[in-house]
Amino acid sequence: MSAPLRSADGVITADAHVQFETFIDEHRRALNASLDGLTEEQARRRLVPSRTTLLGLVKHVTFVEKVWFDEAITCRSRAEIGIPSTPDESFILEETDTIAGIQQAHRQACEASRRAAADLGLDDLLLGNRRGPLPLRWVYLHMLRELAQHCGHADILREQILDGQADPN
Repeated sequence: MSAPLRSADGVITADAHVQFETFIDEHRRALNASLDGLTEEQARRRLVPSRTTLLGLVKHVTFVEKVWFDEAITCRSRAEIGIPSTPDESFILEETDTIAGIQQAHRQACEASRRAAADLGLDDLLLGNRRGPLPLRWVYLHMLRELAQHCGHADILREQILDGQADPN
């Protein structure tokens, strides 16, 4: 069930569920693509005092997918899912983390997220979040905010990394 390549302009009259999924998928693709054409060193380069790197951002949004579309829906713990206990830890890069591996893990997490939400209605409550029951609609809005923010971070980091070079994207 890979994501259909729809654009926001193509879903103007679609139902809200399709609109949310389309906007979220656009941001998912943009974050994944922020690593395209970079070397492993460039993807790991730290340009800010925090742990934020392009590779770390994509690893983090993979964690976010699992928090909101696995933990929140299935009520499984983060330990059961195999993800860090805190968002800050999700930015930590292991020596074995590579662009290809992180991109693939991100694509797989996004696919699992789409499957998990496919049969849910926007007003269906997700019971596995620490805030308590949340409607899927709220989770979609939260994901849009989170992904949009990180797309902005990725754009700036990529621009700094390429330092004025022609960007292939």
